[in-house]
Amino acid sequence: MSAHTHMPRSAWVYPALAVLLFASTMIPGIGFSHTAAGFAFAAVLLVILFGTVFAAVHHAEVIAHRIGEPYGTLLLTLAVTIIEVSLIATIMLGDKSVPTLARDTVFAVVMIVCNGLVGVCILAGGLRYREQDFQVTGVNVYLCVLIVIATITLILPNYTLSTPGPVYSATQLGFVSVVTVVLYGVFLYTQTIRHRDYFIVESEEQAADHASASGGEMILSIALLLVSLVAVVLLAKKFSLVVDAGAAAVGAPPAFAGVVVALLVLLPESIAALAAARKNDLQKSINLALGSSIATIGLTVPAVAIAAYVLDKPLVLGLDARDMVLLAMTMLVSMMTFGTGRTNILFGLVHMLVFAMFIFLVLVP
Repeated sequence: MSAHTHMPRSAWVYPALAVLLFASTMIPGIGFSHTAAGFAFAAVLLVILFGTVFAAVHHAEVIAHRIGEPYGTLLLTLAVTIIEVSLIATIMLGDKSVPTLARDTVFAVVMIVCNGLVGVCILAGGLRYREQDFQVTGVNVYLCVLIVIATITLILPNYTLSTPGPVYSATQLGFVSVVTVVLYGVFLYTQTIRHRDYFIVESEEQAADHASASGGEMILSIALLLVSLVAVVLLAKKFSLVVDAGAAAVGAPPAFAGVVVALLVLLPESIAALAAARKNDLQKSINLALGSSIATIGLTVPAVAIAAYVLDKPLVLGLDARDMVLLAMTMLVSMMTFGTGRTNILFGLVHMLVFAMFIFLVLVP
């Protein structure tokens, strides 16, 4: 991670603007509507929301830089997951029920991360360094957990008998939620305590640089990180209205909303992963990418399941046949890509083409 000697102005301006924007929505007449003023509000909302997400990730990086790997990467993934859960729950459980949004968003995150982000990072690193190394053992842990957790949440609902269709019964959903949380918890124990050396490849210079953030910067970043996360959660409902209007305006299919939510929460983390790959730190890129996928399923699905159960809302998790094929292909290609401990540009290009196919099929189903 790069040193953080000065806090950029945007790191505190955007969280403050987000809080002010939410406060302004309490005033009658201010908010999104199908008018010129309403669309102007939507534009301001999107700019501030994206800026606040970037600010949240910046502060998470400052803290992560101080505490070191793999805890730093874990903090980044948890911060992004909190944002994602708030957006999904707000849109899916709002006035206009969208029971497939959690499934679409989780699947979009897996495809964006495991194909788009991984592909770009490997291609960028390969163009600069020809080949890059990483810990095969650590990646195998990621893939083992990801394959199991994706299968039981996105594929098995299509083949249960208690309820018809791609849904779990309440009992099944509760059991699967517990299983995913337990599996994610054991994964965290393995990553941060038991076998943390599986997930670290860094020089002595990088290790010595972890403590560059001062105590004052840490406290300020923690406070602003909390403000940023709360602001994003508060603005999630307004964002959902803009997404619905945008999808309706362009005639986009239902899965489009899931892709938009996934792109919003993954963009800052993706920039950090790409920067790491360009610095020949592919291990950090993999930690960010695959860690995001596991955290998304392991935390988002149980959280949304609880919200759906409490509010008595339907929750569709099973993918259709086409998407199951894409998911299976992604897992198979990932196993081959990360099987040797070295990557090159061909692997990156293959992942990017799979991602391009996913986006094309979302827009042209």
